[in-house]
Amino acid sequence: MAQRSQDKQATGVPVVTDPTKIRNVVLVGHSGAGKTTLVEALLAATGTIARAGSVTDGNTVCDHDPAAVRQQRSVSLACAPLVHDGIKVNLLDTPGYADFVGELRAGLRAADAALFVVSAVDGMDAATAALWEECAAVDMPRAVAVARLDHPRADFDEAVALCQRVFGDNVLPLYLPMLGDDGVSTAGLLGLITRRVFDYTDGLPAQVREPDPEHLPAIAESRNELIEGIIAESEDETLMDRYLGGEEIDADLLVEDLEKAVARGHFYPVVPVCAATGVGVDALLEVLTAGFPSPPEHALPAVTGVDGSPRPPLTCDPDGPLVAEVVKTTIDRHVGRVCVVRVFSGTLRPDQTVHIAGHGLAERGHPDHDADERIAHLYSPLGATLREVGVAVAGDICAITKSGSAETGDTISAKEDPLLIAPWEMPEPLLPVAIVARSRSDEDALARNLARLVAGDPTMRLERNPQTHQLVLWCMGEAHADVILDRLRAGGVELDTEPVKVALRETLTAPAAGHGRHVKQSGGHGQYAVCDIEVEPLPRGAGFEFVDRVVGGAVPHNYIPSVEKGVRAQLERGLLAGYPVVDLRVTLVDGKAHSVDSSDAAFQTAGALALRDAATKGRPALLEPVDEVTVRVPDGSVGTVLGDLSGRRARVLGTEPDPESEGRTLVRAEVPATELLRYAVELRALTAGAGTFRRHFVRYDAMPEHLADQIRKEHA
Repeated sequence: MAQRSQDKQATGVPVVTDPTKIRNVVLVGHSGAGKTTLVEALLAATGTIARAGSVTDGNTVCDHDPAAVRQQRSVSLACAPLVHDGIKVNLLDTPGYADFVGELRAGLRAADAALFVVSAVDGMDAATAALWEECAAVDMPRAVAVARLDHPRADFDEAVALCQRVFGDNVLPLYLPMLGDDGVSTAGLLGLITRRVFDYTDGLPAQVREPDPEHLPAIAESRNELIEGIIAESEDETLMDRYLGGEEIDADLLVEDLEKAVARGHFYPVVPVCAATGVGVDALLEVLTAGFPSPPEHALPAVTGVDGSPRPPLTCDPDGPLVAEVVKTTIDRHVGRVCVVRVFSGTLRPDQTVHIAGHGLAERGHPDHDADERIAHLYSPLGATLREVGVAVAGDICAITKSGSAETGDTISAKEDPLLIAPWEMPEPLLPVAIVARSRSDEDALARNLARLVAGDPTMRLERNPQTHQLVLWCMGEAHADVILDRLRAGGVELDTEPVKVALRETLTAPAAGHGRHVKQSGGHGQYAVCDIEVEPLPRGAGFEFVDRVVGGAVPHNYIPSVEKGVRAQLERGLLAGYPVVDLRVTLVDGKAHSVDSSDAAFQTAGALALRDAATKGRPALLEPVDEVTVRVPDGSVGTVLGDLSGRRARVLGTEPDPESEGRTLVRAEVPATELLRYAVELRALTAGAGTFRRHFVRYDAMPEHLADQIRKEHA
């Protein structure tokens, strides 16, 4: 599989009509592992680009976003197709930073196999380890590229040992790095199956020769372990007996069994690679093309009718019903809306009228929508470059432009038979950022730009809070928020951020009586209204009740609704700090009226005054929302997380082993929402990026008096 070198050749625009000649591979790994640099090396080695770009120079194919160039790390999904040995490989470069997990999820959806890029210098993070478990749960084929071998602190053996400890069994190298004459740099690879040396001293293609005597012990030891791993996954049950009996197993047979095991997701080859020098690039290309499965070999997502009616499972057939999915949406200043599309079934052609449907994301600012649109042109995306093509068959990835309604996650299907793909799992944004436009003209520009961002980023949620009157962007973290704000400003919006307000409530905690007297005389008709009320607290969540117990017509019947209206208006305005008042019963017991000067407005005012008078005696209190939080953390971080929660006034409900992942614990607690505003950032710091959490509203509880006093003073 991996010991055939290829000559460098230009490939032009890769177009295929046979799904078996396609490989969709997503590159994953922590930020700084070298994914984008590796993609550059693969593109240059196949002649797709003239020369490899550099992340530090900001001229790579995949990091074309201005935010990625400035931060020198990927912030969005990018597609980079190449052709090797007659196979088109769609490389999907994903961000490694946790804030951009939505882009990673989109890449996993579009791919049929995953290449885990692990740094030979820095190892891996907990998020990469968790992602391996997710891929294992769905039997996604995987391989490992140990990158950055040119670094002075690179340690290939330690990186492999780490992968074997974290990823588990059958993670075995196909090659070993070979040091150069200086004893430090990596000059070549030792092929374990073929027992040959691949020397990159003169660059690509590698020169193949016999190993030196000092190489033989290392090759023999690692080769035995590799062959035993391959044979253990072989479908030929006699192979192990033959091997243990001393028979020399043919290399071609080993390669064939290896390719089958990798495609089934049961064996995970490790390839050392150095993007800077080209060492191992051709070997990795062989793994991608010969080892990873084609789209017809990979399970496809479930589909239904747009009304939810069941439909037969999809097959990756160019002649089948058209079903494709928008995995990424961006807004180009010159081209407009650009959608990267994975075709699962059927064939997508230019000038074709299709149905575009999006359902199930209304709570994130994506209302359900259905529309018929004509696809004018199809493109093969190479980063930000769009190269026009004539067709995109089942299994391929393409781009369409100028769609009026397509958003990330939408399904593209035949106009005559519209379908809907089951959505992929979207992480919940948990970091709120409140923004405000600087001027009226900026408000209009902000609305336009926000609509574009929401269409392309389903991990961002837009909330216009009617209680705090704030415009809040819910983001995945600080880096995600920075990118969103930069994109808004790049769209010509002048804006500022402000502290996020939590929608509090007010109530009274003791029964009280209130007297409201509104009497004014200013010539002509005056204003006259007097009312007496009794106020008593109700259980949490009971709301508001108004009771009429007036006797003898002290308050005329037609003015009783006016008193209630005035009380309700005062409840909305608040009594302490301007927050709505809840869970009260107000009883009108007495009052006075004047035959001439009483009016609806006067009794409204008197009702409000009576409630304010009662508030001075009824021990008013502030209520804060309380959320139930489920925190998922590694076992070793449980104590740290529990200690942090106690500092957030949390009430811990319990802990239990995570049923979905060994070595992790679920911590459940009730936490005031005011303590969770930055928890998404702080939990990540506490757990080295391995902790996640979910939250949902439970109830309102009384806020501690010292915190309530502080809010009252700020309001005053």
